[in-house]
Amino acid sequence: MSRAFVKEPDGDQAEDDVVEKPQSGLPNYITTAGLVYLKKTLEDKRKSLESLKADVDGLQTKNEMKRLEADIRYLEKRIQSAIPVDTAKLDRDDIRFGALVNLEDKDGKKYQFRIVGEDEADVDKGLLSWASPVARELIGKTSGDTLVWKRPSGEIELEILSFKYQ
Repeated sequence: MSRAFVKEPDGDQAEDDVVEKPQSGLPNYITTAGLVYLKKTLEDKRKSLESLKADVDGLQTKNEMKRLEADIRYLEKRIQSAIPVDTAKLDRDDIRFGALVNLEDKDGKKYQFRIVGEDEADVDKGLLSWASPVARELIGKTSGDTLVWKRPSGEIELEILSFKYQ
């Protein structure tokens, strides 16, 4: 079979298939600070795109523009679907979205997590998505309650020391 008429990239074309980031099917709860951050990120991406458009030169620039356009579409959808929660106004007797939770394991190691929106989650900073398994275990509990944190390296039993909203 001849491949004479098959169009193949010649190395001088931008990527056609930029993978779109998937949108979560869950409600898009977000803290007010998280929404401000998303809007700032969107603004920064738009500025970067405009800068690149002013100086379109080469394949790498075209590919970066396509990636930025995909990021912008994603952020626009996330901001449009956002359900902001002002955690500073919350005062609950149990743990919910926005709570800053202090925990301790049986060895005395302490953990601190804040339950936030999916777009805000950053485990290294102690920010857990409300949809994560640990956050789902925490929701509805109060100080003195325990939960089991199921991790690939093994389960850890944690006691809730305190929580607050800020």
